[in-house]
Amino acid sequence: MLKNKRLAILSVLTFLVFTLIFSVNRAQDSSHSQLPASDAHGTEVQATDATHGSDGHGTEGHADAAQGGEKLNAGKIIMEHVADAHGWHLWGHTEIPLPVILYNSERGFSVFSSARFEHGHKTYGGYKLEGQKVVAVNESGEVDAHSATVNEELTAATTDISITKNVATLFIALILMMVIFTSVANAYTRKRKGLAPTGLQNAIEPIIMFMRDEVIKPSIGHKYEKYLPYLLTVFFFIWIANLMGLIPVFPGGANLTGNISVTMTLALFTFVIVTFSANKNYWEHVFVMPGVPKPILLLLTPIEILGVFLRPFVLMIRLFANITAGHIIALSFFCLIFIFGQNGTGVGLAVSPLSLVFTVFMTVLELLVAFLQAYVFTMLSAVYIGAAIEEHHH
Repeated sequence: MLKNKRLAILSVLTFLVFTLIFSVNRAQDSSHSQLPASDAHGTEVQATDATHGSDGHGTEGHADAAQGGEKLNAGKIIMEHVADAHGWHLWGHTEIPLPVILYNSERGFSVFSSARFEHGHKTYGGYKLEGQKVVAVNESGEVDAHSATVNEELTAATTDISITKNVATLFIALILMMVIFTSVANAYTRKRKGLAPTGLQNAIEPIIMFMRDEVIKPSIGHKYEKYLPYLLTVFFFIWIANLMGLIPVFPGGANLTGNISVTMTLALFTFVIVTFSANKNYWEHVFVMPGVPKPILLLLTPIEILGVFLRPFVLMIRLFANITAGHIIALSFFCLIFIFGQNGTGVGLAVSPLSLVFTVFMTVLELLVAFLQAYVFTMLSAVYIGAAIEEHHH
């Protein structure tokens, strides 16, 4: 039987590191102004271009388009819902504000609620929200790009380590994993020791056994137990995050595994494990493949070295592209109702049943994709690890 307590502890430690890396990875571009004395203490200033602002989901822009008779920009709506945000949108202009944490080389740390921006209509503390990007502004509430270009001393780097929607979802997924695995471990060691599994224990055990016996062990070999905690942690994290992304209401709706920073960090974990676990036999096949003529090595060796870096890159892009594409397709079908509705209410009503059917179909298909992408990422990681530690056979 698996050592479930050890697995739960390693899961927590791994994704605490993951959380730190991902949060720091959200560094923003440089700001272009100095902070006035009044703003340094958090004084609220009305932005000069407030009438052109929009909230994190484009609701203000949609209202303007409706009033002005403009065409619906479905692409903008879809990308705003797929992207990360500084607030958790609920309905209309209602959202759950999230903490904004900024560091500026001139202003130091600034911590405040994203509600201070009022959906991008106001500045606060010398910062404003443009789309979902926090930028530094001057005393008039504008980005002084010209002055920063002329005099580089006016440019102050701003790093954004805010708790965004994706980061909050990451914490929620981490908490769910801790609860699930701690509960299952306690069932094995205390509550139902030696008894047949029931409830959550009965649901989780077949999945763990399947991944261990059918995926991880055949791919790695007899040394699989060393890498089992990491691979199972990655599998369940991706699966849970994918499922949460399909829930349209809080605490779901975040495109966590469709964020390139998240998939890059996961792929980087696999790359580091493969690199430091690789034996002499692996590196010989990378740099000087046995039995291959030297002239051929001039062509083959660069390809093998490139393959070492392409494998984690493929892991990163595969997960990111598949999850993001699923969200985009489902939202595209839903937007068809409003696109056709611009030609008349009757046209919109006629298209809506077909659009809803396709949306539901894509959502059901995404339930399969959620498991499949977690399975593929774990399987490929196990295959790469297995190839790195494989012993030489005569």
